Amino acid sequence: MRPVDHEAPVYLHQLPVPGEERYASLALVNTRFTLSHGQVDLLDDVEAAHLWLVRHELLPDPVALNGRQLGRLLGLREALRALFEAYAAHDRPASEDLTTLNSALAAAPSTPRLAWTADGPCRADEPDAGNPGAAALSLLAEDATELLTGTEAGQLTECAAQGCARWFLRSHGARRWCTTKCGNRVRAARAYAAKRGRGGVG
Repeated sequence: MRPVDHEAPVYLHQLPVPGEERYASLALVNTRFTLSHGQVDLLDDVEAAHLWLVRHELLPDPVALNGRQLGRLLGLREALRALFEAYAAHDRPASEDLTTLNSALAAAPSTPRLAWTADGPCRADEPDAGNPGAAALSLLAEDATELLTGTEAGQLTECAAQGCARWFLRSHGARRWCTTKCGNRVRAARAYAAKRGRGGVG
């Protein structure tokens, strides 16, 4: 397999989407998106998926990822996208998508612990560390469950820019684009279409 370029332009120039900094599951769904030159998949092989999980602090760097685990990660990504779509449409999701998420949750169940921080005692749920790959999936599934059942679920929105397909959390009700870049692209396309309609372009 090809080596992963840690300084790949897609990582450097892709604008962040609101909500990804709080929800890794949202960032996971957004690892497949479209740029001007075509579709981009940040998890297109084992090395790229390993890098993504390490960057999101879901997998220790020395732990290898295999093809089967990559397949499960991609399966969870597609299930989460389908669950987001069902939620936004006020529809019931397909049972297989729920099963995929629930299987990931069950693969490395968390054990409740008592942690003691500078602020005092608090509950900390630690996933089973015996299988780091399964633990990563379990954390992502738990994160998605928290998003879909929490107070911010109503802000979950798919970008309205044609071809983008990224999801974000709206900061206000009128927002339709995941980034200003998408909004500018749509406005430019509308202006071009209007100019053509007026006969401004031959």
